Amino acid sequence: MSNALTVPLVSQRNETVGEFTLPTELFGGPVRRHLLYEAVRMQLANRRAGTAATKTRAFVRGGGRNPWRQKGTGRARAGSSRSPIWVGGATIFGPQPRDYGYRMGASARRAALCAALADKAREGKLMVIDRLVLEAPKTKLLAEIMGTLQINSGLIVIPERDEALERAARNLPRIKVLRAEGANVYDILRYDRLIVTQEALQALQRRLAA
Repeated sequence: MSNALTVPLVSQRNETVGEFTLPTELFGGPVRRHLLYEAVRMQLANRRAGTAATKTRAFVRGGGRNPWRQKGTGRARAGSSRSPIWVGGATIFGPQPRDYGYRMGASARRAALCAALADKAREGKLMVIDRLVLEAPKTKLLAEIMGTLQINSGLIVIPERDEALERAARNLPRIKVLRAEGANVYDILRYDRLIVTQEALQALQRRLAA
């Protein structure tokens, strides 16, 4: 296990107010790329609607009688005008509604999340902030804070529900706010920077220790 990492603790005004030692159990493990890949693949598969569908012969209207008699016409036998080889006919082996979702093991999901956190920390793209408070649920206020912190693309992890902060982030396409219980590998890797409050880190520790 690697040594503990120490990062600056900053305020929402981008002022350094101290140092913060990252929990080794979250940030000290190896960055296993194959787990990151599998976790992202699982999340994207679980998000698929799975509603693509084609019409088989059971769903195509018409074709209840033979187009012509069986013998004597010189043409090939045809039992229905809705055969898959006819124009306007049915589709064979086409997609049908299905569930693409699957789940990784609990220990693998936990290891993947820790690997994503460790990857951000080692790349210097993790920011630990003492607190993040908005006076009102306004996008302009959050955009100003992100500008002060020099964040163009970031995932903000908060300990619990904060309606003002969550509403303010809705109109910022490159900023997303998640509660610690919803932190996931896909979103951590998707955004360039990871901004975590002290309380959110404690919530993550409790979640991953369970």
